[in-house]
Amino acid sequence: MSTAEPPPLPPPDGPVRAEDRRACPATAVLHRLGDRWSVLLLSLLAERPYGYNELDRAVADLSRRMLTRCLRALEEEGYVSRTARGEAPYRVEYALTTLGRSLHEAVAHLAAAVGTAEALTPERAPAPGPRAA
Repeated sequence: MSTAEPPPLPPPDGPVRAEDRRACPATAVLHRLGDRWSVLLLSLLAERPYGYNELDRAVADLSRRMLTRCLRALEEEGYVSRTARGEAPYRVEYALTTLGRSLHEAVAHLAAAVGTAEALTPERAPAPGPRAA
């Protein structure tokens, strides 16, 4: 059974405008992946739910302010859920949502592909053997 190729996208009517780029659903995902800390936090949360202080201790060089901003953005975009425990000791727990898990899986596949490609770059590739004359 062969896999059918998706149909090609129609050519744009002109150059891609900034409004087109902002309206593209992939733009938000690419911005999130380009963020310095989001992928790292997604990877940690893929292991298990974490409390705020656990995340703070788990990531070196990440300020509490930046951790809060990043977690809020991931929550607003639906990748992370935040559960506040009202009983003492008070605790906030972060976990990946279904959407967050699917994004993490996609990033893991991308990382595996990049790792394979890096292994084949000229500076890492094995030296060629003697040429046949």
